[in-house]
Amino acid sequence: MDKFIEIKDVSFSYVNEYEEPPVKNTVLSGVSLEIGRGEFVAVLGHNGSGKSTLAKLLNAINLPETGDIIIEGMNTRDEERLYDIRKTVGMVFQNPDNQIVATVVEEDVAFALENIGVEPDEIRRRVDEALKEVGMYDYREHAPHKLSGGQKQRVAIAGVLAMQPKCIVMDEPTAMLDPIGRREIMDTIKELNAEGVTIILITHYMEEAAQAGRVVVMDSGRILLDGRPKEVFRQAELLKSVGLDVPDVTDLTHMLIKEGIDLPDDIITEDECVEKLYALLKKGG
Repeated sequence: MDKFIEIKDVSFSYVNEYEEPPVKNTVLSGVSLEIGRGEFVAVLGHNGSGKSTLAKLLNAINLPETGDIIIEGMNTRDEERLYDIRKTVGMVFQNPDNQIVATVVEEDVAFALENIGVEPDEIRRRVDEALKEVGMYDYREHAPHKLSGGQKQRVAIAGVLAMQPKCIVMDEPTAMLDPIGRREIMDTIKELNAEGVTIILITHYMEEAAQAGRVVVMDSGRILLDGRPKEVFRQAELLKSVGLDVPDVTDLTHMLIKEGIDLPDDIITEDECVEKLYALLKKGG
């Protein structure tokens, strides 16, 4: 694996200054993780598990209390490399309205490029390319506030893509969307990953995590599980013990297994479940 991100024994705490004396809340405790170039990693965890804090550390929005985060050889503690780090790792947040700043789609996508002094011709090329990448080119002259939630989120992703990052960290980008919007964003994510962009997806939707190449489960500021989706979701009881779930189809499969149906215990997609059930029915005549 070509190491792209190295998280080395990282801890992080928030301090509540309003308490007397100030209260320190440890969110991450000795987290170590390596992410390879081009991977699609989903990060799961209940509220307060530390997953969103980890996302902000990867983009150097926050710095580790202890330990180090290395992005393509650059330490996030190095202030002189801050621009390079944020250019390498882009961030997409939960609410697209918090990232959209202009009144026209193409102007919004161009905003960050203009701020860093990119030449106008290059801005035009990058904006058009990014909007086409996420399927929003035909909406380039539209007002963002008139778009659907899924369309807004794709515009936010285009704004990050225009910066040409090698990695995109997405912090629950589908949380505020309906099922159609969630499907649109997941399709976009998978297309970007297929083109070589490293994706780190923070999510609480098990079906989304099942589409990743790797799943990392966090609990109480530590890594509980790390493996391929099939390996992680077959541990349904452990996941439920920390307030998480498994994809609905995996839950159904485990219920059928308890009833004596001969099915594998690592099914995570509906198509796979249908295929296995059909094979059993066919075998039974």
